[in-house]
Amino acid sequence: MTTRRKRRIALRRAAAMSSVFSGVLQLTDLDDFITPSQECVKPVKVEKKEGNSVAKIQIEDDGSYVQINQSGQKQKLSKAKITLNDCLACSGCITSAESVLITQQSHEELFKVLRNNKVSETEKKVVVVSVSPQSRASLAAFYGLSSSSEAGRRLTSFFKGLGVHHVFDTSFSRTFSLLESQREFVERFQRKEQDSSSLPMMTSACPGWICYAEKTHGEFILPYISTTRSPQAMMGSLVKGYFAQEQGLSPQQIYHVAVMPCFDKKLEASRPDFYLNEAESREVDCVITSGEVQKMLEEEKVTLNDIQAGPLDTLFSRVRDGKFLSHAGSGSGGYLHHVFTYAAEQIFGEEVKELSYKTLRNKDFQEVTLEKDGAAVLRFASTYGFRNIQNLVQKLKRGKSPYHFVEVMACPSGCLNGGGQLKPSPGQNPKEFFQKVEALYRAEQAPAPEDDAGVAELYRSWLGGVGEERAKELLRTDYHAVEKMINGLAMKW
Repeated sequence: MTTRRKRRIALRRAAAMSSVFSGVLQLTDLDDFITPSQECVKPVKVEKKEGNSVAKIQIEDDGSYVQINQSGQKQKLSKAKITLNDCLACSGCITSAESVLITQQSHEELFKVLRNNKVSETEKKVVVVSVSPQSRASLAAFYGLSSSSEAGRRLTSFFKGLGVHHVFDTSFSRTFSLLESQREFVERFQRKEQDSSSLPMMTSACPGWICYAEKTHGEFILPYISTTRSPQAMMGSLVKGYFAQEQGLSPQQIYHVAVMPCFDKKLEASRPDFYLNEAESREVDCVITSGEVQKMLEEEKVTLNDIQAGPLDTLFSRVRDGKFLSHAGSGSGGYLHHVFTYAAEQIFGEEVKELSYKTLRNKDFQEVTLEKDGAAVLRFASTYGFRNIQNLVQKLKRGKSPYHFVEVMACPSGCLNGGGQLKPSPGQNPKEFFQKVEALYRAEQAPAPEDDAGVAELYRSWLGGVGEERAKELLRTDYHAVEKMINGLAMKW
């Protein structure tokens, strides 16, 4: 068995043992994102002194540790485990959170806060849960509910029954992300002649992609990435900023939890960029996945079907007639759709009502173009999965990328298929289950983000207006090249 094969087996075994592993680490084909021919630099043999003798310790093919004494006898040691920090120690992995205590990003931590609230008035937190629309759709499909909105109402009742104070919807914060992305693209397009790195603009909502970009391509790729915050990070700013101010609370008095379709969102929440230094508080304190919500239900010995649907919080929710509203376009947020239609009208005076997608090398690589006088004046693409991402980056490095904008997502099929989503029941066809999730997600009405009066009012009252410095401070972010400790091409996996 090759060293590379051993590494892959060990990674999968470790991922299976712990639900807190990155979604990227749980992908079936690790070749999708690891440089070919890399082998692990972690030693498979070490030496340990025992008095005057030296015992050797090595890792067997099955991942177990054995100690070999001088006479050659083997003694099996405790079972080998690879933790997240182990995998990231060499700075070679694309999902980086070396300083993160991953145990703080779990549903057990949420339960701990809720229990503490019941026994301590002095340390009591106001608990806020923000739920992504992809998670609602996944839970609705798993429990056989009629709509994502029904899942949302039942989730609201479930969380509030546990002691959560407010349940919000990240479709609301995604409206900010879409509006900022639209404006940022037009700004970049208008300065493309003076700044060659302004286009293509690449989306920044996927933390797996961001980690990969920061660690693998660094200063080359970062100027192309949109500075707009993701919906999760936007909601963090809203909850620990506007909401805290309105409630007369400090950010530390709020415990903010995000329910996401992706394990890598845990890493995003831990970024220093989303830490409030003066308040000594993270904007998102904890991220739990759709699957972890299922675990919470199981631990409470209920299913979502058992719970009575309750009224929805409307402060940070896109709701109309008791139903959630979504956004047009892809199940990953619809960035391509909204930026394309906005840019077509703002730059070229063209009203685009329907987008025509052309599939290129596979279903996860599609493009949309706007033509005028026989020439393509806008060329956008959606690129999902690391094979497609790597092809895109290589074309960009060779100066052969034809795109003005790319919606980039690490997971094949995008966020609806995130690593933290629920898996189909035994005997259920995975493809059919995913199609059900997608249908539930797309069934929600999708008015344009420009028509959201609540968001428009917050731009005016909280941010001081569109494009103001306060808006940039709270709605944009930065990225940072991660210096590698070793030469990535020389690494052995």
